[in-house]
Amino acid sequence: MTAQKAADVTVWQIKQQAIQMAEELSVSPFWITDWLLYIIDKPALFLITDDSYQLSDVEVERFNVGVTKMQQGTPLAYLTGIQAFWSLDFAVNEHTLIPRPDTEVLVEQVLHWINTANEEFVPNAANNKRLLDLGTGSGCIAISLAHELKLARKLEPVSWQVVAVDFSLEALKIAQHNAVSNAVDIEFVHSSWYDALSTQDEHLFDVIVSNPPYIDEADEHLAGLLAEPISALSAPNHGLADIEHIVHHAPQYLKVGGLLAIEHGFDQGHAARQLFADNHFDNIQTIKDFGGNDRVTLGQFNKNKRQY
Repeated sequence: MTAQKAADVTVWQIKQQAIQMAEELSVSPFWITDWLLYIIDKPALFLITDDSYQLSDVEVERFNVGVTKMQQGTPLAYLTGIQAFWSLDFAVNEHTLIPRPDTEVLVEQVLHWINTANEEFVPNAANNKRLLDLGTGSGCIAISLAHELKLARKLEPVSWQVVAVDFSLEALKIAQHNAVSNAVDIEFVHSSWYDALSTQDEHLFDVIVSNPPYIDEADEHLAGLLAEPISALSAPNHGLADIEHIVHHAPQYLKVGGLLAIEHGFDQGHAARQLFADNHFDNIQTIKDFGGNDRVTLGQFNKNKRQY
């Protein structure tokens, strides 16, 4: 990879080289142009309207340092410290996964269920509801949901308490920062999945959502994801161990008729549906992601089959 020289480097020149640079780095071309925009602190339109802009020596040096880090496997989001998700921006670092577009399907499906939930399955339809996000990481799911539910409250007098759990204290720090920067109120809990949560009736949830680790520990693609925390990516039992734990214990923490929604791997839809069926869920369905792959399975806790 040939570094840019700190003389007469313009936006136009970098634009012309972006595709070749991206191919050499095995990344998307927008990584190069977005990194450039971050360095010069300009909006995207600047690439069109001001491509004659000449970078300073300091800007060229910072740009080259970032390109070298990309070459070493550092994702763009870790260089900028920011990743867009849903309609918001989230701070990320090496302690959190980088939010993926496919996870927006999970947020979308939960909001759809909340908006259309049948009173038949939610008999205790009080104005105060509770939502739990297990393994929150950067907080992108919990915060996006809290943001939308906050907006919806202007139309319907329903108050949602959102609780977000993570085992990583460093991840919780980032999530708390993101909640503040996106102006939502969330209760953060340091816990391994459900361990620190109560099963008392007044603490049960109307919705439980999670994007747990689900990549098979033997998956060869993990080698290309070393910049992100592996503990948040992979799980034993062909990637199903954490999903199994979440589904199996969910009935202890869900209200009757409540929703469980989980993101999973493209080849885990059948296994996820079976786990839901084996643990007293009805109305089970698997939703595909933007690439047409199985990605989210959800179901309602069956009021007639509750076990303790």
